[in-house]
Amino acid sequence: MPKKIAVLVRDRQDEALRMALGVTLLEDAIDVYILDGPVGPSEDNIMNIETMKDMGMSLYTNYPDKSGGLTYISTAEMAKRLTGYDLVLPY
Repeated sequence: MPKKIAVLVRDRQDEALRMALGVTLLEDAIDVYILDGPVGPSEDNIMNIETMKDMGMSLYTNYPDKSGGLTYISTAEMAKRLTGYDLVLPY
């Protein structure tokens, strides 16, 4: 039975996003939460986020800048959602 996994991204965004993509090999449902800032403009970050969108992964942020195409949710709403996951991976 597939698990529901949340990946929390704060530091080392490029590594965290790459790791989140790697977890998809387990065929679990993965949601990514980018915390407290914009997505860094590196080529790797842009490519990883586009790949995640193509794969139908949900990407959320508590940072109000919508230039990255992520879905904004408040920190309080994020905390409520995290209780519904089987596994939360902070990175």
